[in-house]
Amino acid sequence: MFDKILIANRGEIACRVMRTARRMGVRTVAVYSEADASARHVRLADEALLIGPAPAAESYLVSERVIAAARDSGAQAVHPGYGFLSENAEFAQACADAGLVFIGPPVAALRAMGSKSAAKTLLATAGVPLVPGYHGQAQDEATLQAEADRVGYPLLLKPSAGGGGKGMRVVTSAAEFAQALASCKREARASFGDDQVLIERYLARSRHIEVQVFGDQSGRIVHLFERDCSVQRRHQKVLEEAPAPGMSAERRAAMGAAAVEAARAVGYVGAGTVEFIAETDFVASGRFYFMEMNTRLQVEHPVTEMITGVDLVEWQLRVAAGEPLPLAQEQLQIRGHALEARIYAEDPDKGFLPSTGRLLHLAAPENSLHVRIDTGIEQGDEISPHYDPMLAKLIVWDESRDKALSRMLAALARYRVVGVANNIDFLSRVVSSPAFANAELDTALIERERALLLPEATPPPPQAWLVAALAELLGEARRAALAAKTDPDPWSPWHARDGWRVNSAARRSLCLRAGKLERSIGVAYNADGYSLSLDGVTARASGQLGEDGSGQLRADFDGLRLTATVIAAGERRHVFLHGRVYVFANVDPLFHTGTSGGLAGGLTAPMPGKVIAVLAQPGQRVAQGAALLILEAMKMEHTIAAPTAGLIKAVHFAVGEQVADGAELLDFDADPG
Repeated sequence: MFDKILIANRGEIACRVMRTARRMGVRTVAVYSEADASARHVRLADEALLIGPAPAAESYLVSERVIAAARDSGAQAVHPGYGFLSENAEFAQACADAGLVFIGPPVAALRAMGSKSAAKTLLATAGVPLVPGYHGQAQDEATLQAEADRVGYPLLLKPSAGGGGKGMRVVTSAAEFAQALASCKREARASFGDDQVLIERYLARSRHIEVQVFGDQSGRIVHLFERDCSVQRRHQKVLEEAPAPGMSAERRAAMGAAAVEAARAVGYVGAGTVEFIAETDFVASGRFYFMEMNTRLQVEHPVTEMITGVDLVEWQLRVAAGEPLPLAQEQLQIRGHALEARIYAEDPDKGFLPSTGRLLHLAAPENSLHVRIDTGIEQGDEISPHYDPMLAKLIVWDESRDKALSRMLAALARYRVVGVANNIDFLSRVVSSPAFANAELDTALIERERALLLPEATPPPPQAWLVAALAELLGEARRAALAAKTDPDPWSPWHARDGWRVNSAARRSLCLRAGKLERSIGVAYNADGYSLSLDGVTARASGQLGEDGSGQLRADFDGLRLTATVIAAGERRHVFLHGRVYVFANVDPLFHTGTSGGLAGGLTAPMPGKVIAVLAQPGQRVAQGAALLILEAMKMEHTIAAPTAGLIKAVHFAVGEQVADGAELLDFDADPG
């Protein structure tokens, strides 16, 4: 076994690999960019080496710097994690040339499967069923347009290299093809350095089933059963589970055998995943098609670990060190059911735009037999625009799918994030939706259930307003008590916040705002607390704030006792109550902001990023919905479109320039009427 390994990655996967390496007594070396100098994976490693500036293209993707760090540290092997250089055959070869063991498949397997197009050609000869499409070498626009017309619409354009849904585009008509192709190639080139694409028939109602395979250096290959990854948005997985719901023993055996055959066709060694797309009735019909093979550890590997009891990273290290697979196929068994939810810094209400900022408060469920958190961040860390916006993976396990669903809902209700927008409430809605609960799974589930999963904003319930008000009052009293302790006259009555007045009780109002809704809450001070009035209803209120800074509030409203968490961030108050979060602003009635801000006539950046295309020029008239400018941030493209028909008066940024969140991108005059 190795004494020391270098992990050529960052974030949660680097921390995940370190956890197993430490248990096995293997020392770890981290690499980091300037933006990650204080990142969690750097803090957890035994050693850490700086390899360049914040952009991945100047640090994590520069193989020469990674290999130099490995040599300088005395590491014997390199674990690539997933993403970045994990499926790069040239990097694997460079490791071998430098005398380093690449903890992954052989270079030949990487080259064979690194191109989705080449992989499909290879596996077609091995008899593995393929989705109808085009995966040839000719990449000129005319050929691709002709092949798209032959395959028929809707179709899926996808980069031949890479994964994670990056660059994938659904094209519904020939008229959309040219623009979608340009966008797909541009994102593929930026993400993977290769803009070759392939075309597949788009199965609108399909299931995404993948099989975990593992091979050793003696040629033995096993599968560790399947995962269902059908719940996706923008072709990126949101929720994964193992085993796949409704899977029969016969179909499991058939898909497992096909996956092993695909791995055997390229002499595969190490951890890999064979991905299939299947018609929704595939368990009965038997129709499933090879989609691609990921020659690395997958993001969703924990659900396989939870149902098999296998540590896949340990297997990776042992196989890379020349040891045989620890278990044979007949020794592998499924126990129970596992679910994984990807928690992202993104705003579902704004089209899932990534969010950046400092994590002012972070509280996760505790790790246990049933709950596991894989993360690369901690409270106080900065979520930057340079990398993927994933905050953590929340994994749960139980004896059945129904019990696992209950575990997931309970765990999501205990997950609290303040400082960046996040998708926790959205995930809770997905898990509790009838379609997901009943395992009516397909890749269009989120879009089909959009009205349920992305509802119009509704006002917070009265109880949430009262909790926010009580927390504000208790916070005032606590701050006054702390101030009194440092005052020369700590017993002065002016420090009191008990509402005492001569001959009468004090009354006041608290003004809170949630979204565009403002409410005034009447406050009367009592000997044992407060009387709070909202919408003509008065409740006696008392409570206690936790002393540990966690924001925990134990409240009593007319004898109804409840526990909530209230986190203050500037003027905002984040109220976590009954598994939901409500955001209030504390409004100072003496402060008048005047007219609302904003840049009239301007289109602004919804997030920080880099301008990668300017599609409109000053003086140009555009139609509603026309693409005007494209930003790239957190590995994704975001198109700024015309909100209505109008005239472009000015463009303030050029291709390649960085823009800040809220920066005015274009001056735009809307047409009247």
